[in-house]
Amino acid sequence: MKNKAIFLDRDGVLNHEIYDYICRKEDFKILDYQIPVLKRFYDEGYLLIVITNQGGIALRRYTEEILAEMHGMLFAAFEAQGAKITKAYHCPHHPTVSEPCQCRKPLSGMILEALEAYDIDPNLSIMIGDKPRDVVAAEGAGVKGILIEPDEQLDYDRIKERLERD
Repeated sequence: MKNKAIFLDRDGVLNHEIYDYICRKEDFKILDYQIPVLKRFYDEGYLLIVITNQGGIALRRYTEEILAEMHGMLFAAFEAQGAKITKAYHCPHHPTVSEPCQCRKPLSGMILEALEAYDIDPNLSIMIGDKPRDVVAAEGAGVKGILIEPDEQLDYDRIKERLERD
């Protein structure tokens, strides 16, 4: 039996959206109110997987090491409340300084990679994002998408209803 997943954009979904690159871990503010909702899905057997564009790496605004520290903070916050983020995929490219890639949203490369790596059924999975490109990336991989406002509290029933709809 295949796995099911909740794919999550990072900025504006799991941490506070500042409308610029988050370059320092001091500026990385986790939206703790999202964790209980996502823990419910985790307890129901969903993998929690982060899918995030991090073009600031290509622009040299921050490093892979700083990003790893921020993701460590995020993982620890979830684990402290009994949930586990399976993996955080990130695209380090930026169209102004990088060659074209398949991973930068709105393309679906990161989601497709996760589907294969974790034997995930796209029909049982959803991507939650705060930008249209998140939904476009999801749909390109055959995954349902749901759009929220930046920093909007996740609504378990709304997500569940979207998962159950064709």
